[in-house]
Amino acid sequence: MKKRYFIYLSYKGTAYHGWQSQPNGISVQEVLTNAVSTVLRIETEITGAGRTDTGVHARLMVAHFDSEMSHLPKNMVSRLNSILPNDIVVSGIREVKPEAHARFDAVSRRYEYVVITEKNVFEHDFAVKIADLDFGKMNEAAEILKSYTDFTSFSKLHTDVKTNNCKIYSAKWLKIDDSKWIFSIEADRFLRNMVRAVVGTLFEVGKGKLSLEQFRQIIEAKDRCKAGSSVPAKGLYLVDIKYPPEIFI
Repeated sequence: MKKRYFIYLSYKGTAYHGWQSQPNGISVQEVLTNAVSTVLRIETEITGAGRTDTGVHARLMVAHFDSEMSHLPKNMVSRLNSILPNDIVVSGIREVKPEAHARFDAVSRRYEYVVITEKNVFEHDFAVKIADLDFGKMNEAAEILKSYTDFTSFSKLHTDVKTNNCKIYSAKWLKIDDSKWIFSIEADRFLRNMVRAVVGTLFEVGKGKLSLEQFRQIIEAKDRCKAGSSVPAKGLYLVDIKYPPEIFI
């Protein structure tokens, strides 16, 4: 009898062409699929909760796979980690109901974007350095996001999604210390490139180049060309995915 499992992992996205398998570059999904297939000794399909772009990191990604085995191999998590590269780590595996889906059953996802305001050798590869931003004004702009649902202005052009509507539950800048800030945003779903475009536009507010009213007008324009540039991928992290408790066994 087929059983379905959620697999929980984290990864440093620097070396990968995003989560999703593709013909022109190595992906996290491809590496994980190979590892799971090796441990289970049968070709196994892995379905992720979503896709992160090239260079984006994940503190928590969730995926699912099916197995005909009555029980998974003993110590499967440690066996996977022994063959996975050091930039991918599996933290757990949990059985779910057969119809549970890592992508479609997710009720919310949360991303963080890390900004440093001073040179830092330990943060350089995992954050974006930018100085002289008004984080108070950027927080006011971030609050405006929750008043809207159509985020076409922050979506990558020519994607195959049916709707550009998202419900944003929270969006705020958090001060970690005198030289480090994190933008945290949670929503039911995100569009391709959305968080990086939002942060890039918030930077324009923080620099005094956009007023709060102009930021609102950019959202209402539903035109990607009106918004700011996308910020670099290295500062972006998928950090949480929430599911309804009834899908778990």
